[in-house]
Amino acid sequence: MNMKPDQTTAAAGRETDGTADGRPGHPLKRGLWSMAFTELWERYSFYGLQGILSFYLLYELADGGLALDPAVASGIVGAYGGAVYLSQILGAWLGDRLVSPRDMVLYGAVVITAGHLVLAFAPGFAGLGIGLVCIVLGTGALKTNITSIVGFVLDGDERYRDVGFSYFYMAINIGAVVGPLTTGLAQNELGFHYGFGLAAIGMCAALIQYAASMKQLPERARTVNNPLPGNRRPLLALAVLASLAAIGAAVATGLLHAENLSTVVTFASLAAAAAYFLTMTRTSAVSRDERRRILGYLPLFLASGVYFGFLFQKFTAISILITERIDLTIGDWKFPVAWITTVSPLAAVLVTPLIARMWNRLGERQPGTVAKVGIGLAQIGCAYLFLLVIAEATGKADIPLFLILLFMMLAGSSEVFVGPMGLSLATRIGPEKFRSQMVGLNFLTLALGSSLAGLLGQLFTKIGNSAYFTVTAVCGIGIGLALLAARRPVGRLLESGLER
Repeated sequence: MNMKPDQTTAAAGRETDGTADGRPGHPLKRGLWSMAFTELWERYSFYGLQGILSFYLLYELADGGLALDPAVASGIVGAYGGAVYLSQILGAWLGDRLVSPRDMVLYGAVVITAGHLVLAFAPGFAGLGIGLVCIVLGTGALKTNITSIVGFVLDGDERYRDVGFSYFYMAINIGAVVGPLTTGLAQNELGFHYGFGLAAIGMCAALIQYAASMKQLPERARTVNNPLPGNRRPLLALAVLASLAAIGAAVATGLLHAENLSTVVTFASLAAAAAYFLTMTRTSAVSRDERRRILGYLPLFLASGVYFGFLFQKFTAISILITERIDLTIGDWKFPVAWITTVSPLAAVLVTPLIARMWNRLGERQPGTVAKVGIGLAQIGCAYLFLLVIAEATGKADIPLFLILLFMMLAGSSEVFVGPMGLSLATRIGPEKFRSQMVGLNFLTLALGSSLAGLLGQLFTKIGNSAYFTVTAVCGIGIGLALLAARRPVGRLLESGLER
């Protein structure tokens, strides 16, 4: 995305007449939009569920909830979110070694749809457990592979890569906005399972959209990049069976339970990330420049994990704060609780075109990826500083609804500096033999962030609001400033061996 003004004009002209680099029809108008709309509906279902899940666990039985302790509810929500993204490592590996990315997305969509249908029609803990497990497994198959397909579509168009991924990310956030708006209204007026049913309908739409566009995908999406030798497949089957047996034994013996789920998923995410970094930096299949780029990505990985931990607190600590200190009554009407968390992705959607246009106009003068992530962290830290001021000013009284909505806007709009940059960077700097798995590594930042948000939610139940928001604000601003200070050396590592 380093374009001079004359290059920008020429690029805009090629997009208008529908050609780019001699190919009929720019990918922004063809394959990218097919994948973007599939992802929009999939995210509609995911965030439609996520928007009401915390409150389903927290609300009393009389209100249609499960009446869980707030610390337990935070642990479950954080672990579920972390497991969704952690499973994408397996999905990325399968998409690289066993099944084509195109087919992995299709199979994942079918399993996710089944999970949402179970949640909609099966009440209580049994429906909750089966439905969430299906969504975890299906999303693992779908997410990294659909992102890899977008990378294939934009391959060879480096001028448009950041712009293309920004619009793809905007589709994600549109689904993240519309999902909780509709499911939250259905939950507010009719009950939780009606909200779950709308999420199921959204996932059906994603499945139909993807099935209709499969034939348009690039050839690379239909092939297995690095096929697993046939003699190693029995070992894979044994490893899967052993893993399932170990999880079953941990649950049966009480080693794995609701209260420690977030802790387990956090350590699993860190262990998986360490394994990936070690494997990719030590294998002979990775060149010296590729190894330098991976090392340059390490500080961004950790910083992004912390960032998403702060952002995803809207499903844990902030959800608890909402149930305890926000008056939702407006006259005779109760404001849908899920709509509060919707403000966060809505702010990101609204600001994305403005930021993308600004990057396009700045060209070579725009901040690098490291600086953008640093800006995002500093901004979300300032959002928590704002929340600290609110908590101090109101004392033990209710916090006005409009102030928590303003906090959500400040925190949510920072995502445009972190999320799209991670997706774009992972598909650009990944080693040739580990391209899909590099995307999976990027999604581990979301796994780490989700499970970290669960742990932070549990911490929120044990210490005062002021102390909690102080620590969060200082960490966000401090890490953001540290990244800004280190942007040049880290940026040089990330650009090793790449054409600018």
